Amino acid sequence: MPKYYNVGKIVNTHGVRGEVRILSSTDFPEERYKKGSLLFIEVGRNEFVEVKVASHRLHKNFHLLTFEGYDNINDVEKFKGKMLKIREDQLGELDENEFYYHEIIGCTVLTEEGVKLGEIKEILSPGANDVWVVKRQGEKDLLLPYIEDVVKRVDVENKKVIVHMMEGLL
Repeated sequence: MPKYYNVGKIVNTHGVRGEVRILSSTDFPEERYKKGSLLFIEVGRNEFVEVKVASHRLHKNFHLLTFEGYDNINDVEKFKGKMLKIREDQLGELDENEFYYHEIIGCTVLTEEGVKLGEIKEILSPGANDVWVVKRQGEKDLLLPYIEDVVKRVDVENKKVIVHMMEGLL
């Protein structure tokens, strides 16, 4: 069974011509949503509908897509709230120091001195750089900016991240 990875969530329909509004969770929207791209809508547990992008446009921070063969609101209404995914074989090669979210989430975070801080539970993309949310035992979550001064080494094989704790991070 192939693995699937999230690229967005269908949050609503838009208009009556089969357009859907996507809350994107991919760093590559121009590639994922381009005309002709194959995407998979998770309609049930391990159950996917394959769709081909017919059109893509941006509207108020959302990506609006239509799919070939889904020409009106009644065809796409059932997809509201569903996750939009790609197959593992559609993942592209990344540059050095670039990672997929699924490689980072679940990593253990250690200081340069070897002190365990917690585990990365999610990644936020608020602006200039990503922020890695670290779940800590009995403490508030730690927000780590993904910048060179803080994140010193990422070892996806062993699910470990080594960080430099700059003043003001704790």
